[in-house]
Amino acid sequence: MSKAPAAAPSGRLSLPAVLAFACAYMPFAALQLSVAVQLPPFFASQLGLGLAAGAAFGVVRLIDIPVDPALGLFIDRTNTPIGRYRPWMIAGAPILMLALYMLYQAHEGISEAYLVVWLLVVYLGMSILLVAGNAWASTLATSYKERSRIFGAMLAMGVLGTVACLLIPVVFEKTHHTELEGMRAVGWFLLVLSPVAVLIAVSRTRERAVAAEAGPRFRMADYARLLSRGNVLRIVAADFCVTMGPGWMAALYFYYYRQSRELSLSAASLLLTLYILAGLVGGPATAWLANRISKHRALIVSTTLYALMLIIIPLLPRGQAMLYAPPMFLLGALATGFVVMVRAITADVGDELRLEGGRDLMALLYAVTSATTKAAGALSIFVSFWLLQVVGFDAKPHALNGAPQIHGLELVFVIGPIVFVMLGGASFFGYKLSADKHASIRRQLDERDAVYAESPITQATAGGAVEAVTARPDH
Repeated sequence: MSKAPAAAPSGRLSLPAVLAFACAYMPFAALQLSVAVQLPPFFASQLGLGLAAGAAFGVVRLIDIPVDPALGLFIDRTNTPIGRYRPWMIAGAPILMLALYMLYQAHEGISEAYLVVWLLVVYLGMSILLVAGNAWASTLATSYKERSRIFGAMLAMGVLGTVACLLIPVVFEKTHHTELEGMRAVGWFLLVLSPVAVLIAVSRTRERAVAAEAGPRFRMADYARLLSRGNVLRIVAADFCVTMGPGWMAALYFYYYRQSRELSLSAASLLLTLYILAGLVGGPATAWLANRISKHRALIVSTTLYALMLIIIPLLPRGQAMLYAPPMFLLGALATGFVVMVRAITADVGDELRLEGGRDLMALLYAVTSATTKAAGALSIFVSFWLLQVVGFDAKPHALNGAPQIHGLELVFVIGPIVFVMLGGASFFGYKLSADKHASIRRQLDERDAVYAESPITQATAGGAVEAVTARPDH
């Protein structure tokens, strides 16, 4: 194992160390986009499964919902000579690679069962990388600003991987290759990227593991207790809805822009690339707005503007790709703002629960939102594809859809995301946890933490070794 980059004297990770760790997020973000946008049409149209592919994606995501909480429990109890998170990252890469080969190199004539099995495997690999990576990142961060810096770097590296996935089919179309060949090239890119990115991260990053504090273990009753709180229900509802809306749009994206808007594959892919890149602007812009009008109001504004942009898109002339660029950029920026605001509000509510109950339930809160995100991802594909069947739309290669079917596609594409995104914003009508109230909560928590503050018990850092610190009790 090569020696990990040293931290700056202040304990702040150097920029090369942050970027090395953030590499691990590249294959996850790229694959997450590809699975949501590229794979459903690939199996439905190119490999001939038809709209039944949507049911396979939906069923697998529903089955996958309990995986993250279970992985979290196993990872928290892992203790090896090379650390807690590193062995899981190393194990996740080959699982992902096998599933990538079986999915992206699949041939026409495969069954729905084949798709279900290998989707389950690819989601397992993705979950391992995401849960272990996020947990590792949270232990690397020593302050609020440092945490923002690390997660910001992960987002940026994820955007790079995602954009590459979107541009590969464009390059293949421009060089006169088929769509099928373009998708197979995406698969090879992801298969090579996964081990390389994970290897860079695990070989160049130290671990700062936190010793587990004494106290009761996780109980299923903790989930029920969480869901009895009004603000937690707001988070769950908002997270589900603002995931469902963009996920719905992503599932139908290429059908809509190619058959309704009459754009080429390359033009549609470039617009989607612009949508993804806009996230680099949307996150900071929404945070800036939240600092001025509060987080929940920023979320309500973002969801309203998103709905307005979706209303504008069908009014634009067909075949004019450049005219779709501004609204697609705004949609991408606003969608990123949803995620930033819901995650930030979740942290605020976690502080409120900790002050009132004396226990840190932040991990359970994020496990709940992870489950709602997966449920929304599953249902967005399942429901949208089912509605396409209802309106008579044919997704098979070279199928001829008439005006009624195209009109049905247009209605399904626009109405579903508008309804869910607006419901997500409406979830925070009447929300009372203001900035002033949260500041008071943080002040009381800081005073209580100061009472229980303890000195580190170990500071053993070497190449790839684990650095342990003692956790402060919250009760």
